[in-house]
Amino acid sequence: MPVDSGLEHEAVGEPEFMDQVDLLKGNIVKTLIVFAMPFLLANFIQAMFGAVDMIIIGWYEPDDSIAAVSLGAQMTMLIIRIAGGMTLGGTILMSQYIGAGRQQDALETISTILTLFSVVSVVLTIVMFVAIDPFLRILQVPPEAFLKTKQYVLVCALGNIVVFGYNAISAILRGLGDSKNPLYFITIACVLNVIADLLFIGWFGWGVIGAAAATVLSQLASVLFAIVYLKRTGFMFDFALRSFKIYWKKVPTICRLGFPVTVQDVLTGFSFLFIAAIVNSFGVTATAAVGIGGRFTMFAMLPSVSFSMALAALVAQNIGARQTDRAKSAFYLGIFLSLVFTLPFFLWALLCPGTIMRLFGAGDAVVEAGSLYMSGFCFDYILVAFVFCQIGFFNGCGRTRFVMVNGIISALLIRLPLSWLFGIWLNGNLWLIGLAAPGASLIQIMAGFIYLRRNRWQRPIIVDDLKESDQSDRPI
Repeated sequence: MPVDSGLEHEAVGEPEFMDQVDLLKGNIVKTLIVFAMPFLLANFIQAMFGAVDMIIIGWYEPDDSIAAVSLGAQMTMLIIRIAGGMTLGGTILMSQYIGAGRQQDALETISTILTLFSVVSVVLTIVMFVAIDPFLRILQVPPEAFLKTKQYVLVCALGNIVVFGYNAISAILRGLGDSKNPLYFITIACVLNVIADLLFIGWFGWGVIGAAAATVLSQLASVLFAIVYLKRTGFMFDFALRSFKIYWKKVPTICRLGFPVTVQDVLTGFSFLFIAAIVNSFGVTATAAVGIGGRFTMFAMLPSVSFSMALAALVAQNIGARQTDRAKSAFYLGIFLSLVFTLPFFLWALLCPGTIMRLFGAGDAVVEAGSLYMSGFCFDYILVAFVFCQIGFFNGCGRTRFVMVNGIISALLIRLPLSWLFGIWLNGNLWLIGLAAPGASLIQIMAGFIYLRRNRWQRPIIVDDLKESDQSDRPI
């Protein structure tokens, strides 16, 4: 069937404005580093959202507020995981189309991603408002932090559509080889978030509500800026209302790729939430300590996460172009670079964990508990260099079901039982609870390398999926 004229005229070529990196040729070391560095900077800046909230809350509010922001951020991180997983399915498909030179299919995939997941974000917002109280009770949130945690989560829930919008736009650009513009967009959001945090928390005294409001409003400003900028600079999707359509022939493949990633990410997030529930039963001091440790961990794992994201796009394009050797070389290079960047964080957490707690304004009791936890957990920083690069590589290949199964086994069958064993049976030893994560990562790494040797990852997921005469379908 013919394509709706609202998109047909945009189908040829790629936008000239973008700072694109050619992922299909050139020196692989230079290509990966140049492409991945904006990922690293953007992820660092995005991590600053939560860190700034925690730091400023620590300056102006008591420990129960720190615990509330920590727990609330873990819940809102589930939404980010859902958004990232679902949009990644479309990005993998789009990137393989780009690698194969199928521009029209790539454009229809972009339209479907933006339209479909806008609807999903609204549904998730409704679910969060309905389910917030029972969910917080399941997590055994300390009574003194219950109301503040609820307030933080509900305000953040109002920004779900913004979270999906930012993740979708950034994922699309990165899949096209542009990792710089997403960096600019998130930088704007972070600067605004710092200003709003100081104003809402420090000046107005709004506490956790101010922290959540600052995050939502700054993200909204970033997304609006991104849309205006892309419209004015000739991006291949024009963001006109008539262009938001779902191309249903793309939906099954997007869901087949994105659903496993989403399930794996969400279940991993739930596993950490239930670990938090175990810790919550020890009291607000342990909750605040582990929460601060989690914030530092976000920064420590940024190199591995960034190279994982870069690998997903780079590998997808090269698999689509049938350049499997180049894709595999990028994988091993990503592991090496992730280890190099992660090592300083590992040494800091291992040798001076108390300084990390002090950085977030923690009191003596929180410092002691947090130091114990970090000295066990920090070994995971080294192991995730392998884990995340495996995830990025296999996702780029379209092998998202393997990623899902491997991640679920690691999270639910290893990390959770170990945490429960160490936390409940061994009287809440935070050092042992910290060791549960690296134990799970080790098993995940071993399974990944076994799968890699089987070579099933080499076949593109778009091969012969559509005949030339039937590459488009009518949208709604």
